[in-house]
Amino acid sequence: MDDIVPDVVDAVPAGTVQVTYADDLEVKQGNELTPTQVKDVPNVSWSGLEGKSNLVTLLMVDPDAPTRQDPKYREILHWAVVNIPGSNINPSEGYPLAAYVGSGPPEGTGLHRYIFLLYQQENKIDETPTISNTTRAGRLNFNARDFATKHGLGEPIAANYYQAQYDDFVPIRNKTFTG
Repeated sequence: MDDIVPDVVDAVPAGTVQVTYADDLEVKQGNELTPTQVKDVPNVSWSGLEGKSNLVTLLMVDPDAPTRQDPKYREILHWAVVNIPGSNINPSEGYPLAAYVGSGPPEGTGLHRYIFLLYQQENKIDETPTISNTTRAGRLNFNARDFATKHGLGEPIAANYYQAQYDDFVPIRNKTFTG
């Protein structure tokens, strides 16, 4: 899995999160998508919690900032939704800790991995405020392991990822950031 173990998680999760962007573009364990293709919030689903009332957390991180060879900002948090009802993974029904921000690898930095992690929650997570999709504050040097430990989430139950590199949408995306 492209060194996601040990860069982000300690073991490969058993399940696979289904992630689909516009035009039925699917995330498929490392396929390459462009920042233009992933600029909008994807549809996310996972089967395995049917009939259970558990809550889940969905994280999306980029461990390769500014580059895979020099990841001094590892990880960048692109999306975090907690308290999603577990029977149907619909992030819009959860609480957004960090609003979705699509890929934006800097020019000349090669492929970056964008990893979706799904965790089962034992308890409701109460954290505020939400990080808006126009700010970088709170996104750099995020750590999925530390977040999972802090909230008693354990290891992720499912994951998926794609890779992306710079395209002409990145400067457009970057203009939306205010801080």
